[in-house]
Amino acid sequence: MNRVTDKICLITGAANGLGEATAKLLAQEGASVVLTDIDVARGEKLAQKIRDSGAEALFIKHDVTSEEDWTNVMSQTIEKFGKLDVLVNNAGGGTYNDVETLSLADWKAIIALNLDSTFIGTQLAIRSMKESGGGSIINMSSVGGLVGSPNLVAYSAAKAGVKLFTKSVAIHCGAQKYNIRVNTVHPGLIKTESGMEMASKATGMSPQEAEAAFAAMHPIGRIGKPIEIANMVLFLASDESSFATGGEFVVDGGYTAQ
Repeated sequence: MNRVTDKICLITGAANGLGEATAKLLAQEGASVVLTDIDVARGEKLAQKIRDSGAEALFIKHDVTSEEDWTNVMSQTIEKFGKLDVLVNNAGGGTYNDVETLSLADWKAIIALNLDSTFIGTQLAIRSMKESGGGSIINMSSVGGLVGSPNLVAYSAAKAGVKLFTKSVAIHCGAQKYNIRVNTVHPGLIKTESGMEMASKATGMSPQEAEAAFAAMHPIGRIGKPIEIANMVLFLASDESSFATGGEFVVDGGYTAQ
């Protein structure tokens, strides 16, 4: 317990799925959390639940593709808590399309949601963290950013971009002596509402059939749980990972080991 006590942690896409699990765990471990999402009802409900548990939580409506929204989120975070220690760029998503069926509009939207948002958030976090003594930036990539998939062309391109962007930023922050660590987390298929919906659409199967099919692709014999990704984020948010920067932390049940 108390692995991130007194840290101020901002989690995007926090209203459900991986973001929700991460926000709950960081709060349980002593952090004050800022939750952002476009889903106001679920975001506010989660923030209240965290406050009821005894931790501090603030929800802010946030379109991560908007620089104006990002500026507002950072401003409110600093105004309330005085600093930012941890940024988790979790918000993202995509569609199942190959290169021949994907429209340019959808390509741009997916790149913006996953990669542009990570750039904007990281840039603003560095601006704050370097003035307050450092911090940890955790960018959510994917196994789709490590290996190719014919039906995830834009998503894979965006998540691979997140990976190399993160490495470049980690080197920059190290060279500037900012004491800011920057890493990526690469989940395999995780049992969330959005994850199972995408899996079902990709296979044309029911969610239950799709889960069984994808479980067979993971050597560990199952798909992942949100808490298993949240645990990795917690490690990277905590001082336990003080020598880790520019790294790829793969949590995929062995999917990319094949």
